[in-house]
Parts: sequence; C-alpha cells; structure tokens
Amino acid sequence: MTRLGYGEEMRRWRVAKYRECDRLINAYLSNELVTIITAGSKAEGLTCFLESDRDNLYLLKNVICLEAGINLYSIPDDLQVYRMDTQVYPGHCRLLLERQTSSCYEIIHNALCDNGNGDVLLSSSLLLDEFSSLSAYAGQLLTAYTGQRQLDVEQHKCVGPSSPHTIEGSFHGDKVLALRCLCPSVLHRWAARPRHWPSPVIVKKVVTLGAILTPVGFKGSEFKHMEWRINFNSGEAELVSNLNDTQAKVYVILKMIIKDIIKPTNKEITSYILKNIVLWQAERNPQTRFSAYSLLHWLHDGLRELRTAIAKKHMPYYMIPERNLMEACGINNRLHRKWVADITDMLEEGPGVILRLEKIRKAIVGSPEPMLWYSKTRMELEMLCIEETLTYSDFVLNSIRFRRREVLKEVRQRMIQEGGSVNNLLKFVNAMLK
Repeated sequence: MTRLGYGEEMRRWRVAKYRECDRLINAYLSNELVTIITAGSKAEGLTCFLESDRDNLYLLKNVICLEAGINLYSIPDDLQVYRMDTQVYPGHCRLLLERQTSSCYEIIHNALCDNGNGDVLLSSSLLLDEFSSLSAYAGQLLTAYTGQRQLDVEQHKCVGPSSPHTIEGSFHGDKVLALRCLCPSVLHRWAARPRHWPSPVIVKKVVTLGAILTPVGFKGSEFKHMEWRINFNSGEAELVSNLNDTQAKVYVILKMIIKDIIKPTNKEITSYILKNIVLWQAERNPQTRFSAYSLLHWLHDGLRELRTAIAKKHMPYYMIPERNLMEACGINNRLHRKWVADITDMLEEGPGVILRLEKIRKAIVGSPEPMLWYSKTRMELEMLCIEETLTYSDFVLNSIRFRRREVLKEVRQRMIQEGGSVNNLLKFVNAMLK
C-alpha cells in the first residue's frame, strides 16, 4: 500500500499541499464572492493526482445560517442571515430568511420563495440551478488560479448537489455550492460522546471548524427541493488526516473493494459510507489495537459492518447518528441479496480477498526492483504535478517542468528496454497518476 502511494508520509504531504493550494487560490481571488475549499479524498490525501475527481466547495462569503438560539445581533451586519428549521429529516434543514442585506447575490435573490405564510425560504434546488448556470464564472476562476491560457472546461449534468466538469479532457472535478452554518449544539453533542478517538485536542479543533450547508434535501422527502443538508467537510477532513496508517489503509482498501468488486452503478453505496465505518471503528476501539499486523482484521470488520449496513439498510452518520446514510439509498431487492452474498463470500475467502484488487495484486506479484522504480517514479510525477499548481515563479515553474521532462525521458527509456510501446507517453503517464 505504501509503494502504491497510500503511505502515511505521502498522505500527509498531499493534505498539506492541497491546503496550501486553497490558501493561494483564495488569496488570489480575495475579491470574488466565494471561498474555494478542496474537499473529499483530495483533502484527505488518500488519492493520487488523477485517481479520482477533485471536489471543490464554493462557499458563499456574505451568507450565514444559524440554528435556533443564536443571537442575531452577534452576527456582523454585512452578512445575510438565514434561520435553520430542523423540523425535517435528521441532518437536514430548511432556511428561512432572517435578515436581508443591502446587497444580495443575484443567484440568492432568484432562489428565494414565499411559503404563503409570510416567510421567505431559500430553495436548495433553485439555488443549485442558478449556480449550475454559472459555468463561465467557474471557468474564469480556474483560469485565474492557474495563470494559464483559457482552459477547456466541459460542464456535465448535475449529480445531487455537485456540478461535475472536465478540464482539458483529463482533470475531472465537482463543484459544490455551500453556505456557512453555525450549529454549535450539533457539534457539542458529537464532542460529548464517550470515545477512544480522536484526542480531546482534535475534538476541540473539529468543533471550531464548524459546519456548512449544501443544496440537497432528503431523497425521500416531499419537500426536498426546499431542504438543505448539514455537512462537516473540514472537520471530517481533519478527522481522516488523524487516522493512523492502518486505519487509513483499511479505508482505501474498502474503497477499492467497492469500485472493483461491488461496482454500484448509481451510487447506492458510496465511499462516504465506508468513511463512516472507519470513523466509527476508530472511535469505539483503543488506538493500540490498530497496527500493521491487524490490518486484515479491521478490513474484515469493516466488511462485516458494510454487510450489516446493506442487510439492514442502516448506517448512522458519524457526526449526526440520527441520520441514516442508507435511507432511500436506492438498493433494490436483487442488489440487496447479491451484495450481501458477495460480501459474505469475501469474508469466507479470508486474506485472499485483497488479491481480487488489481492494483494490490500487481504490487504483490511484481518483481521488487521494477515495483520500487515504478513507485518512486509515480510519486515523483505526482509531486511535480501538484507543485506546478502551487507556484507563480517562472524560475520554479521552469525547474519543475524541466525535471518532469527528465522523468518522462526515463519512463520512455524504461518502456523501450522492457519491450513496450511508446506510442502515447502522455496517456501512459496519465494512467500512472490514476
């Protein structure tokens, strides 16, 4: 796993670099209406450069949402304020306009609705439609950030709260609009739970990182177009970054199993469910039990938890246990029986289940010297690609590109020596970084 780029050192390096990337882009775009935050597996440092989509939160700056009990007068006057009505499915809310400002974003104004009772609500579906139409604006931010020519950005159909896009045909990403949210009671309930993990210092930090709202309602709700989901992206990224090496690798292997073996077609089972399984494992068990020697034990424990979640269609959300992540997940009876049987077969197979995973199988059966060379080269290429996005110095940029050309020459020579074809080196390198 370490040779494949999932070691603790590489994981923490990625986390630090993507945080630096966010700092630089937001400093450069300080006058824009949003703050951009890297989220998902990239923020957690658990995927290679092109291995999965890059998720970015677009956090609107002059809007804030408050739970009941927070004094409105403690909020700066330049912020538009919405009050959270949580009398809906757990982990969701509706937003009632509490205080308007003299200047209001057009996309916000166009998403306001009158509920017929004198209240003004902010519609999640209307705001998502407004945001999705701003593809040109998103492209301008990307171009400004990279400091390059106008990028070729292809927009795709929205999936849930995310607006997917592809840059230059190779870089896949998701843009998710978000609103800042103050819900201290929810975070304090989470913090007060008895636990083995994380440490009190990390618990306190997660509480200070707060929450956001994303424009997606509960799937089974009649009024989902008016509902918002409470998320803790920054806090969860901090929690994942504090998983130890074994816990992080269990999470990565579980994701590989879902992708390579279970293969859900409509996101009935997501990596988010697997993340919650690993977070519950970490909280409920002493850290001393998670070592390199116990990796397979915890992998099988995670698979058992997944099987139970599918069988019962129930997985409590780590931050808000009342929210069931499997509720209205769309698993029909055929898939339900098949996946329970498939996971049972994997559990009975024992440690050999990891040989079903192509990446791991190739790493195990490959000759040591070529595998070491491949691992070193792949990680250097990834580091060069990420560093390239972090510099505006022509001297540093030219040095990075010179070194990358040298590495690519070495890759080409190695392929020729091994009798391989070098018709499209760029395509091969892209495959290395996935």
